[in-house]
Amino acid sequence: MPGLIGKKIGMTSVFSADGKNVPCTVIEAGPCVVTQIKTVDIDGYEAVQMAFDDKKEKNTTKPVLGHLKKAGVDAKRKIVEFKEFEQEFKLGEVVSVDLFEENSFVDVSGISKGKGFQGVVKRHGFAGVGDATHGQHNRLRAPGSIGAASYPARVFKGMRMAGRTGGDKVKVGNLKVIKVIPENNLLLVKGSVPGAKGSYLIIEK
Repeated sequence: MPGLIGKKIGMTSVFSADGKNVPCTVIEAGPCVVTQIKTVDIDGYEAVQMAFDDKKEKNTTKPVLGHLKKAGVDAKRKIVEFKEFEQEFKLGEVVSVDLFEENSFVDVSGISKGKGFQGVVKRHGFAGVGDATHGQHNRLRAPGSIGAASYPARVFKGMRMAGRTGGDKVKVGNLKVIKVIPENNLLLVKGSVPGAKGSYLIIEK
């Protein structure tokens, strides 16, 4: 699907035509530069590679720098491939936020906020004991039993327990494009998207 690389700016709200206050996420979408066009003959599959966000050359490895120079592109921070595209792209072409239209729907993926090591209440939504009767002590947020006795004499795989939370790739589908601001490369989508402010996002049609 065709798309763009973007950066999460933050959240705001706009008023719709019927006077409702709609929460929106502001995304700086593009401009992205086409750095490689992959074909079945050479690469075994079809894809368009795009790069986004300027970077200092001294902080870029020479192989990546040489790869970008072939397309006449300066050093970039984020490089992503898009598959199943309909329109034709050229090497070095700049793709802007005009790719999207207002009132259309997009899928946005990014890396969710990392929350570190968390217990079962925060990680999986366990309710805990709820009260302190019947001799309960310090068990309000405890996971409880994790297995049976002599049979099966083990804990099943996938048991919901405490552990590292967040920092995963998350995709939110069918977000409505509320507004496109081409002069500032901004995209306003309804609702929230994964990631912290300043994190990179992939927006697909």
